Amino acid sequence: MNRTIKLLMISDVFVVTGFGLIDPILAIFIKENLIGGTVFTASLASTIFLLVKSMVQLPFSKYIDKESDKTKWVILGSIFISIVPFIYIYSSHIKMIYLAQILYGIGAGLSFPTWLGLWSTNLDKKNESFEWSLYSTLVSLGVAVAAAIGGAIAQFIGFTYTFMFVGLMSFIGSFILLGLEKGNKKRNGITTLHYHRKRKMAH
Repeated sequence: MNRTIKLLMISDVFVVTGFGLIDPILAIFIKENLIGGTVFTASLASTIFLLVKSMVQLPFSKYIDKESDKTKWVILGSIFISIVPFIYIYSSHIKMIYLAQILYGIGAGLSFPTWLGLWSTNLDKKNESFEWSLYSTLVSLGVAVAAAIGGAIAQFIGFTYTFMFVGLMSFIGSFILLGLEKGNKKRNGITTLHYHRKRKMAH
């Protein structure tokens, strides 16, 4: 398994597992803790995220296919996503949640197509099914465990600590992606070095 696939997988496990802590409890948090929070507004918050993500990712995917440096976009999208739980912490009105969901949708719209592009082009030949299955298994297990842990933290310690923990996990996932940038710089440096050596030999 190559380095890019490992980094993408580990990063996504942190981010997706982190938000697995939030998903089962967000509607309860909105209904019980926010001005204007109801079952309907909680479902509307999910709708806003999905609509924004859908509107961003399709046109952006056309752009990113032509972009040579995809890494910066997946990092930027992940950082946007990582900010969202901290907005939840300071939310007192449902409007703040809507703002967070818009940012969440933009972040996902930037990172998801870019992540898929990097993943697809770096899959190891003859190991595609295994690498997809390993990714799916790790994420599924992480979300399964996170759902129980998130509920326990929220009930016994509080929503704030749950959101803080998720935000930190997401930022760790984003930080892991910086390894992709270092790898790109290293490869670019090697390519440049080879280029100058060839020029020197030619002269």
